[in-house]
Amino acid sequence: MNVPALKAFVPLLALSVSAACGRSGPEPSAAPPQPIRVQVADVERVSDRRPIEVRGVVQPARQATVSSRATGPIVALRVRAGDTVRTDQILLEIQPEAAAGQLAQAAGGLAQARSALALAERNFHRFEALHADKAASELELDMARMQYDQARGAVAQAEGAVQSASSIASESTVRAPFPARVVATMVEVGDLATPGRPLVQLEGTGGQQIWLTVREGDIARLAPGDEVPVAIDARSDLGLLRGSVEEILPAADPATHTFTVKVGLGGARVPSGSAGRGLVAGDPSERLLVPVAAVHRRGGLELVVVRGPDGTARTRAVTTGAVRDDGRVEVLSGLDAGESVAVDAPGPVADGTPLEAVR
Repeated sequence: MNVPALKAFVPLLALSVSAACGRSGPEPSAAPPQPIRVQVADVERVSDRRPIEVRGVVQPARQATVSSRATGPIVALRVRAGDTVRTDQILLEIQPEAAAGQLAQAAGGLAQARSALALAERNFHRFEALHADKAASELELDMARMQYDQARGAVAQAEGAVQSASSIASESTVRAPFPARVVATMVEVGDLATPGRPLVQLEGTGGQQIWLTVREGDIARLAPGDEVPVAIDARSDLGLLRGSVEEILPAADPATHTFTVKVGLGGARVPSGSAGRGLVAGDPSERLLVPVAAVHRRGGLELVVVRGPDGTARTRAVTTGAVRDDGRVEVLSGLDAGESVAVDAPGPVADGTPLEAVR
């Protein structure tokens, strides 16, 4: 390298060294985090009874499948499924000729029995008089008395036949036994009605029950009159209904080892057969609660900002449970009773950030 070029290179080298030395100087200090004003709440430990959920099915408090003892074709069907009927309202009519014939036959038999009784009574009194005058033997008097007693028995039997035939004849017109809603009709006009054949299915309008299936280990928790909150799966709009235990069947199902508990639903109207659940008070347990607003969810994690004793933030992962009606959530892990958490923090904040508490 020639001398002029060397003279030009030396200042450049000095400038480069000077710049390099400048970059290796101390970094400027970072600004401290700004305090955040937050509302805080204490992690509260409560002791209460965790509810036990039991399943059940809604049933009418009163139901019946109506039939008739009369025999004959159905000539009129007065109701259809969904109709509401009052007590003694006509449901259907069965052709009355057969029942009327049976009634007439029974009435004729009664008339014959009464005539025979009158004759046997006069004959008995005549033999009583002859026996008193020593004109009839003891055997003849006994025979007359026996015939009289038999005639009285025949009359009583005939009267019973008339009552039975009359009762059957009255069932040619089938009526509602109580105020009800028609669930189903099992026959049509022209079908033959026979004794015991189901004709119309009814369910009472006076109230409904949910029949809960309760494990035998939990049945001692319930007694008649106890209040049981009830939720109907298909009617979430009703919320929790205030049910009352009306009956506990005394025998358990040997296959499932469960008891049936009938809980009244008050005035609520729910379709029969709907599924639901009741909440039975369980054993006392302790739980930790925080406001729901204190929990932040980020990337599948549940995070809470804890205000430490030094007034700074510590973001901590937690596991939560059920949300209560009072706006608090159960904390299963990650917090201890007495700690303070930020309720209205904008989200998880950097650890060490000063928190100004507002209660």
